[in-house]
Amino acid sequence: MTFSLLGVDAEAGQIGGVVSSSSPAVAARCLAVRAGVGAAASQNVTDPRLGPRLLDLLADGRSPQEAIDEVVASEADVEYRQLAVVDRQGRTAAFSGGQTLGKGACAHGDGAVAAGNLLADTAVPKAMVEAFEANAGTPLGDRLVAALRAGLSAGGEEGAVRSAGLLVAHTVAWPVADLRVDWAQDPIADLAGLWQLWQPQMEGYVLRALEPAAAPSFGVPGDE
Repeated sequence: MTFSLLGVDAEAGQIGGVVSSSSPAVAARCLAVRAGVGAAASQNVTDPRLGPRLLDLLADGRSPQEAIDEVVASEADVEYRQLAVVDRQGRTAAFSGGQTLGKGACAHGDGAVAAGNLLADTAVPKAMVEAFEANAGTPLGDRLVAALRAGLSAGGEEGAVRSAGLLVAHTVAWPVADLRVDWAQDPIADLAGLWQLWQPQMEGYVLRALEPAAAPSFGVPGDE
């Protein structure tokens, strides 16, 4: 009931992920990113603890495949999980347990990995990776949104999607983009609109945290 893509922009030093599902609040449970480390997805019958654990393993020096292998070898009920990882170098790994729901598939590309379960078509992850690669040279958030739209156009999941989310990490300890549509009729379109709203303000909000005296005002009463 989920399809996602994790990707890096090595030149910009950004790492991110995007996800959509028929279930509510998918991004709150399935995506994890960490600046300078990587991005991870834990989906299917989701265990939200696994994304951060995969990132911890990357931070400790494991490759994406080594991190996946360690989690698969040590976690209970791993056959219900679908996992994906990309590190800051663009290396990828993925795992789909034997209890993956419906049609499940994964695809790997240049600095990106996509995974899905309960899919309408097993070509969905491949279409997402191709869209991510085709938009090289544009901002990472644009590439992630393009991948999500391509996944939906390729069939998406068996049911209508209702939630979506996007995460991007850069040089600070928190995600510079953390956008979520938790329940909507067209969450991917809504997410794309949120990204277009947030993108030109994104670095300004980072500056507010690091150098508040130099930060821009966006002219919104009571803005944060």
